[in-house]
Amino acid sequence: MTLGATRDALIAALASMLAVAAISVIGASIGPTSGAAVSIVEPAGAPTRPATDAGVLRGHTEPTTLPGGRRSVFGGGHFLVAYYGTAGTPALGVLGDGSPAQVQRRLARAGSAFARKGHPVQLVYELIVSIADSSPGPDGDYSHDLTRAQVEPYLRAAHRNDALLLLDIQTGRSDFPTVARRWRWALEDPWVGLALDPEWRMGGAEVPGRVIGHVDAAEVNRTAAWLSTLVEHRHLPQKLFVLHQFRTGMIRHVDRVRHRPGLVMVQHVDGFGTPTAKRATFHAVARPQRFMLGFKLFYRADVHRMSAADVFRLRPRVRFVSFQ
Repeated sequence: MTLGATRDALIAALASMLAVAAISVIGASIGPTSGAAVSIVEPAGAPTRPATDAGVLRGHTEPTTLPGGRRSVFGGGHFLVAYYGTAGTPALGVLGDGSPAQVQRRLARAGSAFARKGHPVQLVYELIVSIADSSPGPDGDYSHDLTRAQVEPYLRAAHRNDALLLLDIQTGRSDFPTVARRWRWALEDPWVGLALDPEWRMGGAEVPGRVIGHVDAAEVNRTAAWLSTLVEHRHLPQKLFVLHQFRTGMIRHVDRVRHRPGLVMVQHVDGFGTPTAKRATFHAVARPQRFMLGFKLFYRADVHRMSAADVFRLRPRVRFVSFQ
């Protein structure tokens, strides 16, 4: 067995162990690597499919540029710092630990450590809006969506605080383009981007939480093509398009992922553990010649969590950090 295969096996074993532990504590399986989640028991008033009508919030005047008047995400040397999670619970990440106003204050403090001269920080709310499930649900796809009413407070908070909103989708057995289209109403807003989480993209008989999922470059390209067309037709500024990954096999034929007009593609490396282990995962997965690079920091799963200075020392350079 190669060193890479051994590392992947250890990661998979740790993921399974932590998922079992999480079920016993909170009744939901937490993805320890990508930070995604699998619902075990849906609460009363469980989320349903969002409305598909186009447009932004009522009474909201849609901007034509990104925060600060720029048209490109990383324009002006911006460095992105995000909180990751879902609405109403801290179980899936820190974004859900409190109201959007409370989270904004904590995110601003975390982001301040990454501000440098000539490189202002752009804050991001990465909200899991389609959540992988361990049961098939009414439509049999092992995933459910937040309601529009759960998402709109984060969209309003983003505009209030000059932040970006990044919609993270865990699609279960549905494909990424199908689920992305359900979020068109939000993606028509210039400050809203899209993140794909292949860990929770299941094959025919696979169940979230039992296996680590994957996606082929062809499906990524179809999703990106649809989003690029939306940007063009709506005359939107550049959008974030993020691919989460912590194993090389999670995005098959990654070198065939095509760049699309109007999108900035970020490969976000999500491995957890010690700084040494995280650097090893980063160097094994990162494709700097094809993507801008992101890096995840875990408040609980990391051992001796890396500082902003540690992140800045990574090579190839990282332009986006998220906290879970």
